Amino acid sequence: MQVIFPGTFDPPTRGHLDLISRGLALFGSVLVAVHAGTGAKKALFTVDERLSLLRAELGEDSKLEISSFSGLLVDFAKARAIPRILRGVRGAADLEYETQMMHMNRELWPDLEAVFLSAQPQYAFVRSSWVKEIAQAGGDLQAFVTPQVAQALQEKL
Repeated sequence: MQVIFPGTFDPPTRGHLDLISRGLALFGSVLVAVHAGTGAKKALFTVDERLSLLRAELGEDSKLEISSFSGLLVDFAKARAIPRILRGVRGAADLEYETQMMHMNRELWPDLEAVFLSAQPQYAFVRSSWVKEIAQAGGDLQAFVTPQVAQALQEKL
């Protein structure tokens, strides 16, 4: 059974990698879906850079696919015939937002289901936007991203 784990991954964090690993254990197959457009957010990394970072971090695994999409997640899921979405939640605010989003998506595709995984405690406060702020200030990123992602952030900034 395959599940879609969507996000902007700008940049991919240790929290993202943890959820992907846990998703593989639960579902057996994960499609990591990198949203090409970030809406109101301005992406630091291009979609191709984000895909490359994820591929470098995750390596080759027949149970794992990494792809990009634009537009609505529900349309991407329908086109791929994968009616399962995996979302990480860091706390009550995330759960409320994700629940509302799921209700909206179900209006567009009633077969769609979401599984919410609680973030591990060490990642429950990690946000990509905060990681970028720490990187810009020259802070230590070790707890938040892998060395490879930290290096990419330093080069980009």
